[in-house]
Amino acid sequence: MAALEDIVRKQKTGARFVISAQMLRVDAAAFDRAAQQWLDDGGPGFNVTGVPHRSVVDDAFLITRVTVIRTTAEV
Repeated sequence: MAALEDIVRKQKTGARFVISAQMLRVDAAAFDRAAQQWLDDGGPGFNVTGVPHRSVVDDAFLITRVTVIRTTAEV
């Protein structure tokens, strides 16, 4: 997910921003799997804050957008 790293690098430490499936050009199922991992372990250079946004896709509630905060960790 090179696009994810590019998005995160553009943010300053402490900045809150949104990452969505559409921004990363992935389907909702793939984004949901990644977002579940980010909720547990944090992402590359960010932590998830707040409640993830879920949408109904093929009769399942999948995470399609998360609000995150930039950390000082390397991307």
